[in-house]
Amino acid sequence: MPVLVVVGVQWGDEGKGKIIDLLSEKADMIVRYQGGNNAGHTVVIGSEQFILHLIPSGILHPGKLCVIGNGVVINPVALFEEIEKLESRGIEVGNRLRIADNAHLILPYHTFMDEEKEILRGEKGIGTTRRGIGPAYSDKAGRIGVRVVDLFEEDILYERLKSVFLEKREFLERRFDLEAIFKECLVWAEKINKYVTRTDLLIDKAIEDGEYVLFEGAQGTLLDIDHGTYPFVTSSNATAGGVCTGTGVAPTKIDRVIGVAKAYTTRVGAGPFPTELKTEMAEAVRIKGREYGATTGRPRRCGWFDVVGVRYVVRINGIKTLVITKLDVLNDLETIDICVGYRYKGRIIDE
Repeated sequence: MPVLVVVGVQWGDEGKGKIIDLLSEKADMIVRYQGGNNAGHTVVIGSEQFILHLIPSGILHPGKLCVIGNGVVINPVALFEEIEKLESRGIEVGNRLRIADNAHLILPYHTFMDEEKEILRGEKGIGTTRRGIGPAYSDKAGRIGVRVVDLFEEDILYERLKSVFLEKREFLERRFDLEAIFKECLVWAEKINKYVTRTDLLIDKAIEDGEYVLFEGAQGTLLDIDHGTYPFVTSSNATAGGVCTGTGVAPTKIDRVIGVAKAYTTRVGAGPFPTELKTEMAEAVRIKGREYGATTGRPRRCGWFDVVGVRYVVRINGIKTLVITKLDVLNDLETIDICVGYRYKGRIIDE
């Protein structure tokens, strides 16, 4: 059975949730490998709409095993809320969700730091979702992060938190109480314990057993920390390569990468956007396409399809199949523009 990766080809919001939902019908295992609850996948089943931020979209299909890999940063409060909402709507989660023991956690001070930093940037703000994603990844890279597995070793957990409070004392003093966060972590440990496992082994065994494994990308390649429009990017690897680092699966075990793009382009937040529309056309597309963030509700910037950007993304991801969504949004337009090159300093750039 195939091992597939689905990635966004633009700045996210391409309709990956719908494509993943369709592919999940035949998949055995669906895996998230990066990002956090800053991403939102909208899936409609019958007359019901579901917006998922952390749990893979496959959870909406009975019998599918869903995995949150080590590359995801997890806000336990957001995770438990998502589980409760799903179960309140009749979706079984308990026996079908697995979480990597070495995934990093988003703690209360991460969210606070994210918001404060964005406020300090003022007009030069990046446009983050203020969910603590960046600061959590920063702590991970700085080797002071708290992982899921740390929740189960009280001494280790306390020492890690002490180290964080010592290093960030100027930011955290008088704002957060170490003891209170420590106690909250112990409560999380009890609630999350049943989901935690060595997901690298779990996924590898599924592949070796010939199961159909689907890797669910969040956001889009142009938001990738290395290959996106830096610094207006997310803090994780939203490319297909993120599968390997975010789950522990070898690159040779991936069969195909599927890219998802809109028939036009959208972007949330600040950053370059070569094909952005500044006219009433942008608002018309936004209204018809319902272009508002699933996570933040912010209106998305809208523009024409960018062949240059898509060509770049196809190359660095090794995309062999490209899915185009929302063609119907453009049905009423007499002409549809497509960008095939950038004119910069007297020359044309097409790649």
